[in-house]
Amino acid sequence: QLQLAESGGGLVQPGGSLRLSCVVSGVTLDDTYAIGWFRQAPGKEREAVACISDGNRSPSYADSVKGRFTIVRDNAQSTVYLQMNSLQAEDTAVYNCVVDWGCPIYIPMDYSWGKGTPVTVSS
Repeated sequence: QLQLAESGGGLVQPGGSLRLSCVVSGVTLDDTYAIGWFRQAPGKEREAVACISDGNRSPSYADSVKGRFTIVRDNAQSTVYLQMNSLQAEDTAVYNCVVDWGCPIYIPMDYSWGKGTPVTVSS
Protein backbone atom coordinates (compact mmCIF):
# COMPACT_ATOMS: atom_id res chain seq x y z
CA GLN A 1 0.00 0.00 0.00
CA LEU A 2 1.30 3.40 -0.99
CA GLN A 3 2.48 5.53 1.90
CA LEU A 4 3.90 9.03 1.90
CA ALA A 5 5.93 10.60 4.69
CA GLU A 6 6.57 14.33 4.54
CA SER A 7 9.15 16.02 6.72
CA GLY A 8 11.44 19.00 6.88
CA GLY A 9 9.01 21.74 7.78
CA GLY A 10 9.52 24.20 10.58
CA LEU A 11 9.80 27.82 11.54
CA VAL A 12 11.98 30.00 9.35
CA GLN A 13 12.52 33.72 8.99
CA PRO A 14 11.52 35.56 5.82
CA GLY A 15 14.21 35.12 3.22
CA GLY A 16 15.29 31.81 4.67
CA SER A 17 15.31 28.33 3.18
CA LEU A 18 13.93 24.91 3.96
CA ARG A 19 14.11 21.56 2.23
CA LEU A 20 11.08 19.34 2.46
CA SER A 21 11.29 15.60 1.92
CA CYS A 22 8.66 13.14 0.78
CA VAL A 23 9.55 9.50 1.27
CA VAL A 24 7.48 7.12 -0.82
CA SER A 25 6.95 3.55 0.32
CA GLY A 26 4.75 0.69 -0.78
CA VAL A 27 5.67 1.11 -4.44
CA THR A 28 8.94 1.20 -6.31
CA LEU A 29 9.40 4.83 -7.18
CA ASP A 30 10.43 5.27 -10.77
CA ASP A 31 9.71 7.65 -13.60
CA THR A 32 6.34 5.97 -14.14
CA TYR A 33 5.07 8.07 -11.28
CA ALA A 34 4.67 11.81 -10.98
CA ILE A 35 5.02 13.46 -7.60
CA GLY A 36 3.53 16.75 -6.64
CA TRP A 37 3.71 19.06 -3.67
CA PHE A 38 0.56 20.79 -2.48
CA ARG A 39 0.03 23.25 0.31
CA GLN A 40 -2.83 24.66 2.32
CA ALA A 41 -2.50 27.91 4.18
CA PRO A 42 -4.77 28.72 7.11
CA GLY A 43 -8.18 29.76 5.86
CA LYS A 44 -7.28 29.19 2.22
CA GLU A 45 -7.89 26.51 -0.36
CA ARG A 46 -5.24 23.93 -1.07
CA GLU A 47 -3.06 24.70 -4.05
CA ALA A 48 -0.58 22.84 -6.20
CA VAL A 49 2.97 24.05 -5.68
CA ALA A 50 5.20 21.87 -7.84
CA CYS A 51 5.10 18.68 -9.85
CA ILE A 52 7.72 16.42 -11.35
CA SER A 53 7.12 13.53 -13.71
CA ASP A 54 9.73 11.66 -15.72
CA GLY A 55 13.22 12.91 -16.43
CA ASN A 56 12.36 14.07 -19.93
CA ARG A 57 9.91 16.72 -18.84
CA SER A 58 10.65 19.89 -16.94
CA PRO A 59 9.01 20.22 -13.55
CA SER A 60 6.07 22.58 -13.25
CA TYR A 61 5.57 25.22 -10.57
CA ALA A 62 2.90 27.55 -9.33
CA ASP A 63 3.60 31.11 -10.45
CA SER A 64 3.91 32.17 -6.83
CA VAL A 65 6.95 29.94 -6.26
CA LYS A 66 8.71 29.99 -9.62
CA GLY A 67 12.35 30.88 -9.26
CA ARG A 68 12.28 30.19 -5.53
CA PHE A 69 11.27 26.54 -5.19
CA THR A 70 12.86 23.52 -6.84
CA ILE A 71 11.44 19.99 -6.92
CA VAL A 72 13.90 17.14 -7.30
CA ARG A 73 13.37 13.40 -7.25
CA ASP A 74 15.76 10.67 -6.15
CA ASN A 75 14.20 7.40 -7.26
CA ALA A 76 16.99 5.36 -5.68
CA GLN A 77 16.08 6.83 -2.30
CA SER A 78 12.34 6.80 -3.04
CA THR A 79 12.34 10.45 -2.06
CA VAL A 80 11.22 13.70 -3.60
CA TYR A 81 12.51 16.98 -2.26
CA LEU A 82 11.16 20.49 -2.36
CA GLN A 83 13.91 23.04 -1.93
CA MET A 84 12.36 26.31 -0.85
CA ASN A 85 14.42 29.47 -0.96
CA SER A 86 13.61 33.12 -0.34
CA LEU A 87 10.68 32.10 1.78
CA GLN A 88 7.93 34.61 2.38
CA ALA A 89 5.15 34.85 4.92
CA GLU A 90 2.76 33.84 2.15
CA ASP A 91 4.48 30.45 1.98
CA THR A 92 3.22 29.58 5.45
CA ALA A 93 1.13 26.44 5.03
CA VAL A 94 0.97 22.72 5.58
CA TYR A 95 2.74 20.96 2.73
CA ASN A 96 1.76 17.53 1.41
CA CYS A 97 3.13 15.37 -1.36
CA VAL A 98 1.03 13.28 -3.72
CA VAL A 99 1.89 10.48 -6.14
CA ASP A 100 0.07 10.13 -9.43
CA TRP A 101 0.64 9.14 -13.05
CA GLY A 102 1.48 12.51 -14.56
CA CYS A 103 1.58 16.25 -14.11
CA PRO A 104 -0.56 18.15 -13.43
CA ILE A 105 -2.01 16.06 -10.65
CA TYR A 106 -5.77 16.13 -10.24
CA ILE A 107 -6.96 15.40 -6.73
CA PRO A 108 -10.27 13.59 -6.33
CA MET A 109 -12.82 15.13 -4.00
CA ASP A 110 -12.58 12.24 -1.55
CA TYR A 111 -8.79 12.19 -1.40
CA SER A 112 -7.53 11.55 2.11
CA TRP A 113 -4.71 13.94 2.92
CA GLY A 114 -1.97 13.00 5.34
CA LYS A 115 -0.85 15.29 8.11
CA GLY A 116 1.85 16.82 5.92
CA THR A 117 4.64 18.99 7.23
CA PRO A 118 3.96 22.52 8.48
CA VAL A 119 6.00 25.48 7.33
CA THR A 120 5.84 28.78 9.15
CA VAL A 121 7.61 31.82 7.79
CA SER A 122 7.76 34.52 10.38
CA SER A 123 10.17 36.91 12.01
